[in-house]
Formats: sequence, C-alpha cells, structure tokens
Amino acid sequence: MLLRQRTSAVEPAENVQKSWTAPASRDMQGETSPLSREEQDFKESLFNRLVKTLDLSLLGGLGDREARSQIQQVCEAIMREESLPFNAVVRQRIIKDLQDEVLGLGPLEALLADNTVSDILVNGTEPIFVERHGKLQQTSLRFSSDRHLLTIIDRIVSQVGRRIDESSPMVDARLKDGSRVNAVVPPLAIDGPILSIRRFSVDKLTAENLVELGAVTADVIRVLQAAVKSRLNVLVSGGTGAGKTTMLNVLSSFIPHDERIVTIEDSAELQLQQIHVVRLETRPPNIEGRGEVSQRDLVRNSLRMRPDRIIIGEVRGGEAVDMLQAMNTGHDGSLTTIHANTPRDALTRIESMVAMSGVNLPPKPLRAQIASAIDVVIQLERHEDGKRRLVSVQEINGQEGDVITMSEIFAFQREGIDEEGRVLGKLAATGVVPHFFEHLRRRGMDIGLEVFQPRQEW
Repeated sequence: MLLRQRTSAVEPAENVQKSWTAPASRDMQGETSPLSREEQDFKESLFNRLVKTLDLSLLGGLGDREARSQIQQVCEAIMREESLPFNAVVRQRIIKDLQDEVLGLGPLEALLADNTVSDILVNGTEPIFVERHGKLQQTSLRFSSDRHLLTIIDRIVSQVGRRIDESSPMVDARLKDGSRVNAVVPPLAIDGPILSIRRFSVDKLTAENLVELGAVTADVIRVLQAAVKSRLNVLVSGGTGAGKTTMLNVLSSFIPHDERIVTIEDSAELQLQQIHVVRLETRPPNIEGRGEVSQRDLVRNSLRMRPDRIIIGEVRGGEAVDMLQAMNTGHDGSLTTIHANTPRDALTRIESMVAMSGVNLPPKPLRAQIASAIDVVIQLERHEDGKRRLVSVQEINGQEGDVITMSEIFAFQREGIDEEGRVLGKLAATGVVPHFFEHLRRRGMDIGLEVFQPRQEW
C-alpha cells in the first residue's frame, strides 16, 4: 500500500484535493441515473480521505491496474468503517469515479470507453454533449466546477509537453489513442473552459464498410480504386465532420504496398496499412514562440525523402503552393483533403491559400497550375440524418480562358426525407465518361464503360 509519507511529495496530492469536485456518474449507451446528493457528498468526503491515506504522487510509477487496485483497497477499507445506506452497485460506481478522477480524465473516461461516441463537447460546467451516429446528444455527465475541468485539461496537455493558462489560453493536443483535443480557457472562453475531443477510431472503416453503410456505391469505389492505383492526384473536399479523413484512409488503402509513402498531418490520424510509410507531424511554437514546424516546411522536406506518394492530411495554408508544385513535378498519385462546400469552392480555396502564402501569381497561370495538378475532386457531406455520404465525383478537364472546367461523373440525387428523418436519394453516374478513362485503360485497369452509365437501382 502506498501510504502517505509526510515529505515534500505531499504537495501534488494537495493540489488535486483543492481542485476536486465530485463528477457525475457514468453516462453510457445504457445511461444510469446521476448519483444522489447524499452519494455525491460521500464521494467528495471519500476523496478527501483517500488523498490523506495514499501518496497519490507515487501512483504514477505503478501500472494502471495496480494503481486502481490500490485505490479500490483504500476506498473499500474506508467504506467498511462507515455505516452507509448504499448498496454494492452504488459503492462500486463511487470507487470507479474516484479511480478515473485520480488516474484518468474524470467523467470523460466513460465517454472515451464508449465506441459509439465520435465527439465529446464540454462547455464549462454545463452538461456534456456527445455525438453518436452523426447526431448530438446531451448526457447527464458534467464537471462540477471550472477548477475541476481545468485540472483535467491541464492533465491532457501536460502529457504532450504543452501548457495552457491565461498567457497561452488555446491549445491543440492529442490523447494516447490519437483522439484530437482542442481546449480554450478564460479570458478567451467567457463562460468557462471549453473542451472538444474528436475521437480517434481504432477500427478504421474500409471501402466495403462504406458501401454497406450507403455512403458510396460499389461502382464509385471501383473508379476511385483505379484512379489511385493509376496515380491520379485526388482532392477530397467537405465540411467539418463530413468524413474526409475516413475517405482519405480508404483511398490510401488502394496504394500498392511496394511504394514509399510520406504522410504530413497537423495531428496524426491516418491509419495506413502499407509497409513503407513515413509519418510526419507538425510542431507548434514553444512558450517563447519558437521552434514551430509548419505543414509547408514538412511538404518541402518530404520532396527530399524520395517519396512515391505524398499524402497531406489537410491543406489549410501556404503548403498549397508546395503541394501544387509537387503534383506538377513528378510526384503524381498524391492525396489530400480541404474544407469546402462544393468542388468548385475547393479550387477557389486553393487559389486563396496560394495568395495568402505570398506567392504573387496572376489568376490565369495559377488556375492553369491547379488544373494541371489535380485530376479528381471528391465531395463529401454530412446530411441532417447524421449520415455521411459521397455526393459528387468530378474530373478536372483543363482550362478555358480564365475558368477551370470540370465534369461531374457521379452525383447524389436527393429525393426527400422519410417519416423517420432519413435522407432519401441515390448516388448515380451522370453518363459522362471521364477523360482519365483512357489513362486507366493504358495502365491496365479497364473498369468498363458500364460503370459510367446511369442506373436506376441504388
């Protein structure tokens, strides 16, 4: 037992005690009711006694299972001393909450263990919201005080060597499982600390999964697979939460295993299965504002790493210039994503990013560069029923005057909404045979003209 030693090691536990406020009970798919006021009061009292009995600063040197066992033994011993009207189920819930608070992320632990949760949104001490199956839901979980939430946020960011306080009130970090974390604290967050967690999916979706879910059709997958294998440059466009990273993972799975792939991301999310993958991740500036490594720096450096393919998690700044240059100078077969509402908007955004990078190119030559670099644009949307769908596949044909010309090969034809709020429609070929069809055939991938013919079935 790690009994408390009256030394300087006591201080970390006392800091935890000051910041402690008992969190609500677990909130899962089978959601349980919150603890009563009496149960909450006892849990806080139990925590105070726990930090006086255990040296919490030494628990970090133990494995998670052994540390949880130590906490459980102390809690059960204290409970035996008390005459409590709580049944065994409530007692175990209280112990589990305290284990999560001391060793984990408090009330967030249950949500992080729930595979149906894709986003966790904490707005101060208000009830925590989660996204399940594309829909926002309010839970019964909440942080009882801003101090408690700040302690958990600090625990998250300190694990990756970052800090957050009044002088640096915003931070992006990543949990051990790869989930993305964004936190904003006062004075920027007026009503209390804000925490957003985008979950990292352990079981990545495959092309077959997307077909089964109705997000895309088998014909479209055949075309996209051939496009990637034949080294066409593909741009994936969509709004926040539309499934761009998932689609990028699916597209990357079509890359042959004998190619060297370099991935560049702000926060590593791609799950490539190939054997020759080099993963690069940006680095934010340190406390003194130095040491930043941007995506543009990584894109430039990747060109010296003998890549067969370059995959950029998301183009959002000056790296658009280097990406276009790479695509136009022999690094074909590149993949990337961009935030945009339509394929046309995606190209306009690339123009804007190039302009913001300081490169002074007239519109016509710049658009010629874009038209030459990008072959296919895929548009994704998250509809109001929560489902993410591929809604358009367009080929860039070239340039006429100052305008980049595009042809839509597949389009989602929306037909309405049923009684249960589900979007009705079908993804179908438009009848346009893309110019890259001959390119695919010459590469030995004759997918057949029939995939481009309009069909009535889903």
